[in-house]
Amino acid sequence: MNNLVGDFFRMRLLWPQSRRRLTAIALNLALAGTTAGLMFACAESEPAPGDGANQPSTGGEGGALKLGALLPATGDLSSIGQNMPLAVQLAVDTINACGGVNGQDVTVIIEDDQTDPTAGVSAMTKLAEADRVAGVVGSFASSVSSAAVPIAVRNNIMMISPGSTSPVFTDQAKKGEFKGFWARTAPPDTYQAQALAALAKKQGFTDTATVVINNDYGVGFERVFVESFAADGGTVTNKDNPVRYDPKAATLDTEAGQAFANSPDAVAAVLYADTGSVLVQSAYRQGLMDGVTLLLTDGVYSPDFVEKVGKDANGVSLLSGALGTVPGADGKALEAFTAQWKDATGGKDVTAFVPHTYDATVLMMLAAEAAKSNTGTAIQSKIREVSNGPGEEVTDACEAIAMVREGKEINYQGASGNVDIDENGDVVGSYDVWTVKGDGTLEVIDKVTPGS
Repeated sequence: MNNLVGDFFRMRLLWPQSRRRLTAIALNLALAGTTAGLMFACAESEPAPGDGANQPSTGGEGGALKLGALLPATGDLSSIGQNMPLAVQLAVDTINACGGVNGQDVTVIIEDDQTDPTAGVSAMTKLAEADRVAGVVGSFASSVSSAAVPIAVRNNIMMISPGSTSPVFTDQAKKGEFKGFWARTAPPDTYQAQALAALAKKQGFTDTATVVINNDYGVGFERVFVESFAADGGTVTNKDNPVRYDPKAATLDTEAGQAFANSPDAVAAVLYADTGSVLVQSAYRQGLMDGVTLLLTDGVYSPDFVEKVGKDANGVSLLSGALGTVPGADGKALEAFTAQWKDATGGKDVTAFVPHTYDATVLMMLAAEAAKSNTGTAIQSKIREVSNGPGEEVTDACEAIAMVREGKEINYQGASGNVDIDENGDVVGSYDVWTVKGDGTLEVIDKVTPGS
C-alpha cells in the first residue's frame, strides 16, 4: 500500500495526469475509513533498526525539505478532514512546479491521526524520530494537537494547525511552552465562541444551554461562550452544571436530557460528527427539540454530519433550522485557489478548512526559503516574517517564493485569510453563519464577527 500511495503523491501540479492522481489519493483516503490503522506516507524507505530512527530529531537535518502532515482521514472528524491531505499535497506540488525550496523538491509524508490523541502521538513520534521532518501540518482536532505538539517542540519541528481552535494553545504560548514552534491558520475559539454568542444575540435568544464534547476543544469553547453570552445580557441556564459528554460514550440519553431541560431558546452544542449525531438523535427521540434552535460550530460543518443525524418520517432533516458558525475563508487568494483546487481535483468543492490547510503548508515552505535552510528551527525563525508585514503583499504561492528567493520581504496573503500570525501563533478571522435546510443541505447565509 505504501508504494502505491507514494506513487500517487509524486505527482506534479503541471503534469497532465495530476487530476487523475489527486482523485486516486482521495480514493485511498476513503479506503482508510475501513482500515483504522492505515498511515499515509510517501514511498520513502523507513529507517532500519539501528539507523537512528529513535534518536532525538533536530527538526530536519539538511538535504531537501521534508514536511509531514498529521490529519484525520478516519475517526470522528474524518468527514471534515478527508480533503486536508489533498490540500497539503497540492501546496507542495505547486511549489515544486515552480522550483521547489532552496533548489530542491519538497517531499511530504502524510499520516492519519484517526482523530485520536493516542494514535496522533504514535504518528507524530514517527514523523519526528523516524522520518525526521522539519515541519508538520496538523493536527485538526485540538485534543490530538495537544498531545502531539510537545513532541514537535522537543524535536525543534515547526507545527502549524489548520484547525485546532482551542484557546488552550494561546494560554500555553503566552507561557512560552511552545518556544515559537506552534502556529495555526484558523483563529482560536476565543473568537469563534464570541462570534457564536453574537449570533445568539442577533437571533434574539435570551437564554441558552450548552452541551459540549469533553476535550480541549469543547470545554474551551464552552467557557468563552458562557462568558460572552452573559456579557451580552443573556442567561446560560446550565452555567453551574455544564453538560460535557464523553467522546467514547455509546449512548448520550442523559446528556441530551440535561442539555435540553427547561426548553431554552437555543442549545449551543459543540460536537464532533459521530458522537454529536448520537446526542441529537437522542434529543429528538425524547421530544426535546421542538421550539429549540441548535447552535452548532465548525466541528460538525459537514454534509456527513447531517446525514448521520438523519431525517424524520416526513423526510425533513432533524437538524432543519439549526444555525452554526465556521471560520470563513475570505483571503485575497481564495478565488484563484478555488479555481486551482477544482482543476486539480476534478471539480471537488472547496470544503471547510481546505484553504487553511493549503496556507499552512505554503507558509512552511516560504519560511524555509527565507531562512535558506530546511530545518524546523529555520522555519520557526521566519514564519512570522513571511506571514506578516511590512513586506510586499503577495497572493500567488509561486510568485511569493520567487520573491523570497530574490531576497525580497513579503507578506503572504492566503486563501483562508491574511494569515497574519501573532506572537502566540494565532490569527484573527471572520466567521460564516450556516444553516441546515429542510432537505438536509447546508447553506452559508451570513457572516458574524467576534463582539459584533
